[in-house]
Amino acid sequence: MISIIVAIAENGAIGYKGDLIYHLSADLKRFKALTTGHTVIMGRKTFESLPKGALPNRRNIVLTRQSGASFPGTEVFPSLSDALNHCSSDEKVFIIGGAQVYSQALDLADELDITLVHDTPGQADTFFPDFEGQGDWRLISREDHEPDDKNPFPFSFLTYHR
Repeated sequence: MISIIVAIAENGAIGYKGDLIYHLSADLKRFKALTTGHTVIMGRKTFESLPKGALPNRRNIVLTRQSGASFPGTEVFPSLSDALNHCSSDEKVFIIGGAQVYSQALDLADELDITLVHDTPGQADTFFPDFEGQGDWRLISREDHEPDDKNPFPFSFLTYHR
């Protein structure tokens, strides 16, 4: 199973200047709960944005076209298809960014785990590809949350399958 996991603003924004736009405690906890014990695939820039490097208790795969590149605690492949060919059929794989990797994975994914932040940021330079109308995605789960002291914006956890 291939799952895309992402936090998206209402306008589709996901990043600005190489960083996430939103840092919601509940989103980070959900990300950890869903991905721990599984494989995460990310682009090089996403890996380099991680504050502590490879994510613990997960198989970390980094995609880069830089020949000979290596990153501590990861496996490196030149393409998404090459990385997926090195995953077993019973392995749950999470695509965790960035935008180019999301675009490549959208047609391959079985599931979307989205945190929809009910806000539109003032600045964004990276956007999630439009998935509505692409494929037969159906919403199977929705949890709405109000802002609190650790989550400054209202948000919804959405899970889509096809």
